[in-house]
Amino acid sequence: MNAFLRTLAGFAILSTVVALHPWGSQAQAQSAAAIAAPEPAAEAVAKTVKRSVEAWLKGRHKVDSVSKTPMPGIVEVRLGKDLLYADEKGGFAIVDGQMVNLKTGANLTASRMETLQAIDFSKLPLELASKVVRGDGGKGKRTIAVFEDPYCSYCRKFRNVLFEMDNITVYTFFYPILRPESTTVSANAWCAKDREAAWDDWMLANKEPPQAPAGCNFPKDKILALGQSLGVQATPTIFIQSGRRFQGALSKEQMEAVLR
Repeated sequence: MNAFLRTLAGFAILSTVVALHPWGSQAQAQSAAAIAAPEPAAEAVAKTVKRSVEAWLKGRHKVDSVSKTPMPGIVEVRLGKDLLYADEKGGFAIVDGQMVNLKTGANLTASRMETLQAIDFSKLPLELASKVVRGDGGKGKRTIAVFEDPYCSYCRKFRNVLFEMDNITVYTFFYPILRPESTTVSANAWCAKDREAAWDDWMLANKEPPQAPAGCNFPKDKILALGQSLGVQATPTIFIQSGRRFQGALSKEQMEAVLR
């Protein structure tokens, strides 16, 4: 049991002791009452936070109340039956576990996670990927890598987007994680005479690739190990040359924006 789990276990034991002790029920009742009826924040704080949150929401929602919390400097903001938390100066808020700059709208948590999840694109073993170059006289100066499963509907949607793009080089890692048949289709496409065309035919037209010849080796284990080392848990997962990661079927407009 690691330190974190030991801490959780300790809290669980303490909660049980409190509940069983004669004064436990009284303490819990007082705590429940405090949660049910939080103390309103100071008027100046409430006005500042209300103004900042409503400006961030561009008038779409109104703040119903601003209340104190047990955490110094942090207030509860109620919008109907939804809650978020903000600092008393109205500069930042925590929404669904994400820290947001209320003045700029920037999601600071997402930005930080993007940095943490970035990779060194130059170290990708591109020999394990299928390569296709589109446009710009066969140069395809903009380069991406994408992990796709042949039975992933979002991958098919994204493949259509890539088919419409110009001046791009796409490295596709056949990443069979959704069903047993994914391995068969991936291996057959990998072993085809024209693996890029075979993959596109399957993803765009549902045309099955020919049976892989005997002795052809699809590097499934290496690709799966690579994906796991990069934290690829869903498809499509896209990496651009800067190392930034994107997940899901981005639109053509979104792809053009991130590749600028």
